[in-house]
Amino acid sequence: MTYFDSTTKQNALVAVEQRKYDEELKYIEQISPTCFRIKKGCVPNMKVEGCFYVNDMLAKLLFEELQQFSGSKGVGGFLPAVKQIANVAALPGIVGRSVGLPDVHSGYGFAIGNMAAFDMEDPEAVVSPGGVGFDINCGVRLVRTNLVESDVAPIKEQLAQSLFDHIPVGVGSKGVIPMTAKELEEALEMGMDWSLREGYAWAEDKEHCEEYGRMLQADPSKVSMRAKKRGLPQLGTLGAGNHYCEIQVVDEIYDVPAANKMGIVKKGQIVIMIHSGSRGLGHQVATDALVAMEKAMRRDGIQVNDRQLACAKIQSEEGQNYLKAMAAAANYAWVNRSSMTFLVRQAFAKAFKTTPDRLDMHVIYDVSHNIAKVEKHLIGDQMKTLLVHRKGSTRAFPPHHPLIPVDYQLIGQPVLIGGTMGTCSYVLTGTSKGMRETFGSTCHGAGRACSRSKSRRTLDYQGVLDKLQEQGISIRVASPKLIMEEAPESYKDVSQVVETCHLAGISKKAFKLRPIAVIKG
Repeated sequence: MTYFDSTTKQNALVAVEQRKYDEELKYIEQISPTCFRIKKGCVPNMKVEGCFYVNDMLAKLLFEELQQFSGSKGVGGFLPAVKQIANVAALPGIVGRSVGLPDVHSGYGFAIGNMAAFDMEDPEAVVSPGGVGFDINCGVRLVRTNLVESDVAPIKEQLAQSLFDHIPVGVGSKGVIPMTAKELEEALEMGMDWSLREGYAWAEDKEHCEEYGRMLQADPSKVSMRAKKRGLPQLGTLGAGNHYCEIQVVDEIYDVPAANKMGIVKKGQIVIMIHSGSRGLGHQVATDALVAMEKAMRRDGIQVNDRQLACAKIQSEEGQNYLKAMAAAANYAWVNRSSMTFLVRQAFAKAFKTTPDRLDMHVIYDVSHNIAKVEKHLIGDQMKTLLVHRKGSTRAFPPHHPLIPVDYQLIGQPVLIGGTMGTCSYVLTGTSKGMRETFGSTCHGAGRACSRSKSRRTLDYQGVLDKLQEQGISIRVASPKLIMEEAPESYKDVSQVVETCHLAGISKKAFKLRPIAVIKG
């Protein structure tokens, strides 16, 4: 049995035999309490091995998914995450291992929670939009305050409503940040420098952002008019799906020096977490690139195991065009999160009749978890320049790394792990072991445990709302069906995911956050 799509020209695809579950297990070996190895031969043409980090509970979910696939005769749905990790290991130019993080689950091409690095000096090495995701530079920003829970409790409902009123949410929502076509071009090129110039960001915000909020290789001319048209009205909007703005409380502190460096000084302190990306613009950039790359694959004779792994040689025109457009979309996402930070600061300042500055509303950090970046890493004893794809995976650089802010040199890069609606979130720090094993990468969130359609079928809208209310969580949501899709039951347990990363040593727990108000699309 093969599982390629017969509508695609078959010279771009390798026929992959479907095996029984017992036969699949022969290619998977547990090598530590938190890591499994996927051996070469699991799928054709593997250049390197694969691996995935899980504990017993998370492993059960992945193996159940693989078992269902083995009995399905290739009918319906995405490939299981284990197979997707293996298929990525067969892409040209990959080095090290194809890595699945603890929140890994099936996605388009790459699994969500899959990272892979490609040698920039290898002329055959590829870039794949499926390894970045459709929501380019979807990421998380954490803003601290000097408020405590008792300050917010009396006006929590009004504050939640104020945030809902200030930040446009939902599918097709339009922003309140005025922008012309010319200004969009500038924002795509300048990233957070545009936000700073226009007065929507503080100078210090840039320092606490990956890439300082601007990818310099961005070229707005490589972004299609259709993508720009979609992005123009959406700046400063949250969007729908798993995106949110939450008011959170520091619930536990595990690493006091690290927390203090980030301005977290006590339990009960109030922070705001913003999770959003590049909206329709990023989605269109990815769609445009996939079309161009399918043609490039036929021209260059690139073979893959799954048509969703459409890719192009990094140095080809299609590869370079995508990287320049992706960088522009990433800049848009940083401007978007900066615009929402501005709106959050306004809402809090208004509610507490003071200024954002007096509330100490500084950005702790801003991380990307859908992006490809050029980085230097040790492969064996050689320093190599690599294109690192992180899809549903967060960069987690260790202490003393030159690319993290001066403030965090002694503790390592802050890593923001967003939970699901009504569950806790975490802040971790990067480690040297993570740098060696996962190219300085860790998990990004909880990871879905069941599909959106299954959530809508099995969960009750009012029941989910009542449960959140019992937990003392205020919620404002634009779409009722989203309540079921994003309910905690739809996701893996974020605490299990984070604990696995911590035990594996690829990142280290700093503190835990508990939501008290949630704003969703």
